[in-house]
Amino acid sequence: MTENLSILVWNEGVHEANNEPATMKEMYPEGIHGAIAEGLRVHLPEAYISTATLADPEHGLTEEALEATDVLLWWGHKAHAEVSDEVVDRVQRHVLGGMGLLVLHSGHFARIFTRLLGTTCSLKWRNEGERELVWTVKPSHPIAQGVPSPLVIPQQEMYGELFDIPDPDDLIFISSFEGGEVFRSGVTFTRGKGRIFYFSPGDQDYPVYHQAEIRQVLANAVRWAAQPEISRGQPAVSNHARGWYMQ
Repeated sequence: MTENLSILVWNEGVHEANNEPATMKEMYPEGIHGAIAEGLRVHLPEAYISTATLADPEHGLTEEALEATDVLLWWGHKAHAEVSDEVVDRVQRHVLGGMGLLVLHSGHFARIFTRLLGTTCSLKWRNEGERELVWTVKPSHPIAQGVPSPLVIPQQEMYGELFDIPDPDDLIFISSFEGGEVFRSGVTFTRGKGRIFYFSPGDQDYPVYHQAEIRQVLANAVRWAAQPEISRGQPAVSNHARGWYMQ
């Protein structure tokens, strides 16, 4: 059931503001967040889908917005440090309470992601516009449904191991690149009541979020991460390392 889902696509919006790369406005005239939202509307036409950026008041991630959100998608790259502590705390609280979180591409360094995972989330990278093959290694998972294996991305930034993350709940996709590198490109985690999916394809230099197969993955992931039937918990703040616990 998707008709009552509320989905928020967040993008820092810095590349769009600076037109970096020079083809950004041509590739993403409505921004990366706009392209992601457009793809989700194709697959989830009855869901309520909105967007927000870093420049919005409270980064568009107010208490009211998050309280109404079933799944938050997060794209960031150049401005991780500009996301306020208050907003990171707030997003973490809602994830632990049951909001789904999809972290995309360079969002592996987002403060909310590193905090929830408790590791550096560092990786190897090289950006030479190489072909990426995304191989499905858990075809039974809902996120993999209807996704070809391999999913071929003509040009993409290379992400390679070691990817410094905890052992995921599920390893769904592994990518391979022309230089021989491999990468755990689609992984899931559970934190508190919240479901988290990280998916690596989506560098700003390439029109990846217009690709039909990528849109299928994201729509599948939204369906999987959304838990509208559960009652959101009421996390309480712990003073230890900005941790949280559930009452």
